[in-house]
Amino acid sequence: MGGNIGDPPAQIRSALRALAALPGTRLVRRSSLYRNPPVGRLDQPEFVNAVAKIETRIGPRDLLDRLLEIERVHGRVRDSPNAPRTLDLDVLLYGDRVVHEPGLAIPHPRMLERAFVLVPLAEIAPETVVPGRGRVADLVRKVDASGMIKLPDV
Repeated sequence: MGGNIGDPPAQIRSALRALAALPGTRLVRRSSLYRNPPVGRLDQPEFVNAVAKIETRIGPRDLLDRLLEIERVHGRVRDSPNAPRTLDLDVLLYGDRVVHEPGLAIPHPRMLERAFVLVPLAEIAPETVVPGRGRVADLVRKVDASGMIKLPDV
């Protein structure tokens, strides 16, 4: 989860509350917040990102739909790829399931390239295995995390 316009730390905290309020869902753990440079489109503000672990009875597709609704409630507008955003919520993993459907790929197809995903994920779940790729603790060592700044917990 992350964002780079408005008040990203507040928006992430609000999104965490919304996740915990989903039916049949429990927020198990959340990472620290991290400030990091944008990826792809560089002419925009830095991002604040975090990762959350949830337990849920909601299936992967329905979960994605609910995450997109949480984004909309937080003012997310999808006008162009990699554009600045108030909130971005992705399903990174869903247990050990591998899903390839239109609009939904689990594990998230670009998570292994992104320090802003792997660093907070390694903070809360280093022993988690990304199907077909290995342990998060090993994968995080393969990305350039030099731009990641852990924010103080408030």
